[in-house]
Amino acid sequence: MKNYFFIVTLILVVFTSCSLKYDTAVEADGFVPEFILSNVNMTQYKNGNSSMQMEAERLEQYKGTSETYAKNMNFKILNDNDEVTSEGKCGLLFSDTEKKLYELYDNIEVVNHDDDTKFYADALKYNEKTEQLTGSKSDVVRIEKDGTIIFGSGFSASGITKRFTFSGTVTGDIETK
Repeated sequence: MKNYFFIVTLILVVFTSCSLKYDTAVEADGFVPEFILSNVNMTQYKNGNSSMQMEAERLEQYKGTSETYAKNMNFKILNDNDEVTSEGKCGLLFSDTEKKLYELYDNIEVVNHDDDTKFYADALKYNEKTEQLTGSKSDVVRIEKDGTIIFGSGFSASGITKRFTFSGTVTGDIETK
C-alpha cells in the first residue's frame, strides 16, 4: 500500500509540475535604457534651421527602437523664421520618431501661437503623419480661445483644418464684449 501511495504521488507531481524552457534566453536589453540623459537641452534642425527646442529633466533612449521617454519636458516648435509657433510642457512624454507618434501625460499645457489657442489636459496623443491631436473618450481637455473656455471629453483636433471637436460631454464659458 505504501508503494502504491508513493507511485500515485510521484505521478501527480510529475504531471502537475511546471516545466521550464532553459533553451529560451530572456532578452533584458529591451527593458533597460541604452542612454539615460539628465537635464537635457536639445535642438532639432531641419534644412539648416532650428525646428524644435526641448528641455527635459530626464530622457531615456532604448536600444534597437526609435522610442524615447522624457520626464518633465518643455518644448517649442519654430517656423523657418525662428519664430515660436507652438510651445508646451508635460510631466511625461513617450515618442516613437519612426512612427511619428507622441503621447503626452500629466499636467499638459500646449499653446498654439498662430491660432492663439491654449490646450490643457492630463493625456494627449499626437500623430505627426495625420497632424491629429486627440484625447481619450473619458479624459477632459480644457481649451481657451478668444475669451472662450471649453471643457470636454472625446477631444480631437486637426492641424490641417485647424478645427477641433468633442465626442463627449462639453461645458464652458463664453465672454462677450
